[in-house]
Amino acid sequence: MEQYFTKNPTTQKEIYKFDWNLGKDRFYFYTSNSVFSKNGVDFGSMLLVETVIKENANFKGNILDLGCGYGPIGVMLAKLIENANVTMSDVNERALELAKMNAEENKVKARVKTLSSSAFENINENFDMIVTNPPIRAGKDVVFSFYEGAYEHLNKGGHLYVVIQKKQGAPSTKEKLESLFGNCETAEKKSGYFIFRAVK
Repeated sequence: MEQYFTKNPTTQKEIYKFDWNLGKDRFYFYTSNSVFSKNGVDFGSMLLVETVIKENANFKGNILDLGCGYGPIGVMLAKLIENANVTMSDVNERALELAKMNAEENKVKARVKTLSSSAFENINENFDMIVTNPPIRAGKDVVFSFYEGAYEHLNKGGHLYVVIQKKQGAPSTKEKLESLFGNCETAEKKSGYFIFRAVK
């Protein structure tokens, strides 16, 4: 089976569309085969968005949605944090195409840009916040490269938010983030999912 972190998926492209509510806000997302969680926004991503929104009501600055898939996290953050500019990056070209469509569909295109990058390979700028639902199936080395790159690409005082399930490596993620940042707090925990927050 072709994985969602494949650069150029070869499966036949079929476009789907679904609507999604977050509080009083309604979003519309285009998805396709060979992208992560194509039938709806996954629980971990929703918990990540809700936590970031709750903790950053007055945020101003640049956000990176690392490994954005079709863009639900970045699009929702751009819509709900009005003073944020969001960069969405992914290795999957089909996912990025959808992310662009979803930024336009949800009327946040002016504050969102997309970038083709495997981890931080093509990312040159720094950010005030980085959020990620890392590609667990790509393996620990790839996931840890997300964390290492995030530390390098955060401005001083910048925040990294990571969502991960306990059974998929939450303890080792916490340990890695503590070694990189010197801190790692559990911002939220629900149904076996952890939202970790580390500050540079």
